[in-house]
Amino acid sequence: MLIDKWLTGIGKYLQLMGRVLSLPERFRVFWKNYVTEMAQLGINSIGLVLLVSFGFGAIICIQMKLNVQSAWMPRWVSGYTTREIMLLEFSSSIMCLMLAGKVGSNIASEIGFMRISQQLDALEIMGINSASYIILPKILGFMTIMPILVIFSTAMGIVGAYSTAYIGNIISPEDLTAGLQYDFNPWFVWMSIIKSIIFAFIIASVSAYHGFTVKGGAVEVGKASTDAVVRSSLFTLFSNVFLTQLLS
Repeated sequence: MLIDKWLTGIGKYLQLMGRVLSLPERFRVFWKNYVTEMAQLGINSIGLVLLVSFGFGAIICIQMKLNVQSAWMPRWVSGYTTREIMLLEFSSSIMCLMLAGKVGSNIASEIGFMRISQQLDALEIMGINSASYIILPKILGFMTIMPILVIFSTAMGIVGAYSTAYIGNIISPEDLTAGLQYDFNPWFVWMSIIKSIIFAFIIASVSAYHGFTVKGGAVEVGKASTDAVVRSSLFTLFSNVFLTQLLS
């Protein structure tokens, strides 16, 4: 019974994506909605991303210095591990999980209220592909802004690590700089960006599906918003395993 429910849900999701991933009927309207969604879903999240990344970078550096580094290890280990963790996992994976709660619930609730208020039905009556008109700008807007958030997150994490050197005196700035520069692999930056784009698609599309298929009233919209956050987070975690293995 549970398997049938999941297979039915996957089928409906694929059907919806088939409607979403079609050419916009009016590119001028699409472009306007696309820019608006980039601002609402991405730019409005920059403050949260910078604040959390700063704290996370500082915490990683402190933990590496106090609990991992020893006399048998080079003094630049803390800087090296901070860079690797920020690039490979936090700025792409963990940050996307954090944004799944903010962005995913926003998308699901917005589309859900449009469904129960019959705005989507009105678009269909006018001959407009409501799925493409409403959902496509959200997906592409979030996928476009996500690499920028990844770069800002990584940079702010490094700033947080330097705060432990200049303010907390946990590690010397010279040792931290040496660790950040040691054996740098530029592919890790691209790997983080590629993963974040795919995660952005998962979060936006799954959340839009839950909002688009909601039935009932405001209570069901709240439930759909919760389901969107939970399932988009789970799919992001599972896909992270395969993407890390594939891109490494």
